[in-house]
Amino acid sequence: MSKDKKARQKSSIQDSETTDVETAGAPSAKDYASELARLQVELAHLQAWVKKSGARIAIIFEGRDAAGKGGVIKRITERVSPRVFRVVALPAPTDREKTQIYMQRYIQHLPAGGEVVIFDRSWYNRPGVERVMGFCSEEKARRFLEQTPRFEAALVEAGVTLLKYFLDVSEDEQERRFRQRVEDPLRQWKLSPMDVESYNRWWEYTRAYDEMIRATDTRQAPWWIVPSNDKKRARINCIAHILSQIPYEHVPFDIPKFGKRQKKPSDFVDDATPRNVVPDVLG
Repeated sequence: MSKDKKARQKSSIQDSETTDVETAGAPSAKDYASELARLQVELAHLQAWVKKSGARIAIIFEGRDAAGKGGVIKRITERVSPRVFRVVALPAPTDREKTQIYMQRYIQHLPAGGEVVIFDRSWYNRPGVERVMGFCSEEKARRFLEQTPRFEAALVEAGVTLLKYFLDVSEDEQERRFRQRVEDPLRQWKLSPMDVESYNRWWEYTRAYDEMIRATDTRQAPWWIVPSNDKKRARINCIAHILSQIPYEHVPFDIPKFGKRQKKPSDFVDDATPRNVVPDVLG
């Protein structure tokens, strides 16, 4: 639970060769399920501590398209309360939001006391997709890279715990996942026009992401790279790291006293009004 004091490994986004071998040593289904269950229990303890302490935690997930951000976020949130762990995945800005200060639409979603806010994409859209696709000017992208370290330092100084993760995959693995989406009706909704552009512009995104991380990797708000060719390993590693970065404690659970259930009143008559019942399709 103590903050990880190990030296951070620097990683270039374009260097994905080390992640290719991870799929060969993927954890077994049993080991993965066991470790995930253990970590989700710890997330429940974290939740109780956040509620009691009033902590404010913001977690940013960025990364390559098809790197598995959604899968990590799902495993973090599937066993905790959405009132405490809140996921923010903003759509494209409205015409009104386009006239606002850039950070304005994100600031309103920052955590209040007792909340963990998970940004599924974040203000880092500006030096990433917006810059590569020409949705913002080069001047605005560079201004963002200059100003964001100060903005994030102010958040941390105000007491917000800010964690930033970048999920990375190799070219080959990204292509395999894209083609899997094409072939699987359950995944086709995940394949967007922006995904296709990111496939075609791999090296433009590489250059943009490398500069983004280089400019905004600070002592107050460091970037953590998550090798994600092996999705299951990435999920386990990322959740374990999040827990290691927050000095939470196990909060004793107050067992409620249920008392006695009231007896059925002697004058109670079961309602005989016909009602619509969902059919049992399993038989």
